[in-house]
Amino acid sequence: MKAAAGAVLITAANAPAWAAPVRRRPKAGRVLVFSKTAGFRHDSIPDGIAAIRQLGTQAGFTVDATEDAAAFTPGNLARYAAVVFLSTTGDVLDPTRQTAFEGYIAAGGGYAGVHAAADTEYDWPFYGGLCGAWFQSHPAIQQATVQVEDHAHPATAHLGNTWVRTDEWYNYRTNPRGTATVHVLAALDESSYSGGTMNGDHPISWYQQYKGGRAFYTGLGHTKESYAEPAFRQHLLGGITYAMGVAK
Repeated sequence: MKAAAGAVLITAANAPAWAAPVRRRPKAGRVLVFSKTAGFRHDSIPDGIAAIRQLGTQAGFTVDATEDAAAFTPGNLARYAAVVFLSTTGDVLDPTRQTAFEGYIAAGGGYAGVHAAADTEYDWPFYGGLCGAWFQSHPAIQQATVQVEDHAHPATAHLGNTWVRTDEWYNYRTNPRGTATVHVLAALDESSYSGGTMNGDHPISWYQQYKGGRAFYTGLGHTKESYAEPAFRQHLLGGITYAMGVAK
């Protein structure tokens, strides 16, 4: 399969430091956005789907969106370079669908988790490891300062050292920085807002190579306004293209 126009297919020979080894040729032209909810439902989900479709049009990949867990079969998942869990909540996949997704990741598939993706599948250890951390709590929506730690990754390369913005800022049950495979891209300055509970070390976006595949997560994206914000849209696009195994 050829890469989309303007994109470079990442292979084992030319992979940059942030790209996981690719075991199979990425389906560079197609992404699946999954937004099923079994708990709280974010009213920004339609905005998120629309934004990802627009980003796909601009970047040269096709976006399919579904809330049907039946899409998680080995044959169907193999069509996609990455699966985006867009503010999913609760138990959204049965054991058969979970097994299919684990096989997809093991075969070199990509995962991009957005915001409430961390509030998903608490009884599925594989998913918790893939996402990197599970949601614990959040304070009121407010402005905070994001400290950018990595300027090489496509999700954060466009940002300065700090990024001031308004969102709903998640606290997590564990610190993903303590996970051997997780590389933190950005963290919250807990002194810049009220309600942080992670003792001053508060990752908010990260990536990793996980059990054969690639995983990206961002805690940003609660509000509808986020999906019209150019810097956030670029952050989201960079995370998705990392998960796909392609880069501009």
